Parts: sequence; structure tokens; C-alpha cells
Amino acid sequence: MTGSKNSAKSSQRDSRETISIRNTTRQGMPQRVPFLALKDAALGASYDLSLVFVGPTRSRALNRTHRGNNKPANILSFPLSKTSGEIFIDLTTARKQAPDFDRSYTNFIAFLFIHGLFHLKGFDHSAIMERNERAIRKAFAI
Repeated sequence: MTGSKNSAKSSQRDSRETISIRNTTRQGMPQRVPFLALKDAALGASYDLSLVFVGPTRSRALNRTHRGNNKPANILSFPLSKTSGEIFIDLTTARKQAPDFDRSYTNFIAFLFIHGLFHLKGFDHSAIMERNERAIRKAFAI
């Protein structure tokens, strides 16, 4: 999954090597989102996560290939093993959808990220998933 023809505009790698963040868009990365702390709270410190910010073209291609939907997705999560996975967030789609959820752009990115983390943890959409997401959102004021 992480192999992309687009070159990263911005990249971060945590010193503990448990999260990699790449921005393959021309947009700036969302600021002040505690991605590592959120990942650790939901999945644990030893979980190895790749977070990639993409645009709608890449999001649509991934969504079409892996889910059979020919439209951009705001977020896509792909577990690779029990201890590793990838999340792709479409910044353009998220920016457009944030007002529909009464959230700022940055807050909506954090909201989506939490949602993706719980899919990596094996949850399907359910009241249990929502309860777990709500606990993390409350702990981080999201």
C-alpha cells in the first residue's frame, strides 16, 4: 500500500518507529493533531502505523480497488497484520465534509483518524465502536 508514485511533500518518522506520516498532497498537513498519542491510546505503543495524506484522485483509486466504490473516501484503513496497518486520509474530501459534521477541518481530521484506528483494531461500524471512539475523543477533547 505505501508504495506511491507521488513523492512526499512532508514526512515525519517518530523516534520509536511506530508511526510514519507522509503528505503526498500540495496541501499543508493538519497542525496540532496528536497522531502518535491517539495511535498509542487506541492501538498501543508497539503498533506500527503508516499515515498517508492523499488527494481525491488517489483516494478514489484506493476506494475503487479495495472497496469497489468509485468515489473518493475521506479515510481508508488497511490492516497489514495484528501489529501494523495503514491509514489514508483524503485532505480535500475531509475539508469539504468537515462543516457537515459541525467540526473544524483540523478537528475532523482527528475525528477521522480515530475512526480509522478502530477499524485497524478490527471493529466494524457498531455501537461498541462508537463508544470506544467517543472515549478517545473525550480523552483528547476532540
